[in-house]
Amino acid sequence: MPIIKVEMFEGRTLEQKKELVEVFSKEMARITGCSVESIYIVFDEVKKENWGAGGELCSEKFPD
Repeated sequence: MPIIKVEMFEGRTLEQKKELVEVFSKEMARITGCSVESIYIVFDEVKKENWGAGGELCSEKFPD
């Protein structure tokens, strides 16, 4: 049971997440030889204010 965990900023649409699940699952199955049905994808969406990079908050580094 492979699990793919995706950490990203919040704000992606449902359609974008659906496409990611489809593509990640197909590619994981192709590369590893497991079934698509056995693959789990977990999205962990984080607010930019809760993520830091390069010594500053991403909400300041990458404002909308």
